[in-house]
Amino acid sequence: MFNTPLPTVNELPSTRKLVRSTVIALLTAIGLLMTVVMPSEYAVDPTGVGRALGLTQMGELKIILAQEALADTAPPQALAPSSAPAPAPQIAQIQPAAIPVAQSASAPTPAMKTNQMTVTLKPGEGTEIKLEVLKNKTVSYEWTAAGGLVNYDTHGEPYNGEKGYFHSYNKGKQVKSNKGEFTAIFDGTHGWFWRNRSNNDVTISLKTSGDYLNVKQ
Repeated sequence: MFNTPLPTVNELPSTRKLVRSTVIALLTAIGLLMTVVMPSEYAVDPTGVGRALGLTQMGELKIILAQEALADTAPPQALAPSSAPAPAPQIAQIQPAAIPVAQSASAPTPAMKTNQMTVTLKPGEGTEIKLEVLKNKTVSYEWTAAGGLVNYDTHGEPYNGEKGYFHSYNKGKQVKSNKGEFTAIFDGTHGWFWRNRSNNDVTISLKTSGDYLNVKQ
């Protein structure tokens, strides 16, 4: 048998070292308790380290599982016999009295207008005739030029539109007549501009028919 020699007094740790080691061990245990044990077992995380490490989520899951297991083992609660529901009182159905609906007077449809106009242009002179037409209203027209050929532009300008803005429906050069229809794309003035490019006086005869407000010549 081998006998281990006992340590001498000088080899034993001093009281100061023992106290320091004890304090370090105690602080380590407290740190592990607060950062590992409490978050992972009880979902209590006073330092926030447990949630960062995913331990708090583990503790929350354990608590949920324990609550579900407790609910499964609990004896079922006996349901108290419910009394039969009282019959609902009969409510007499009252037929609603017919309420006469007042016939609203429909807005009168604007009468279709028809106009015939004549204008004479000297050589190089230009003029225009416009109709005030509301959006989506249609106008039919036909015009002829007697005495020569003219350039024309059928166009529209919106009320309070930007200066110089207009929409052209159709136009032509050196023609003696044109007919067709247009549907206004906005509220405004819509019509024709002619210019006599011949050396003779030219008389333009215009016929219009449609849903417009008035003529501006």
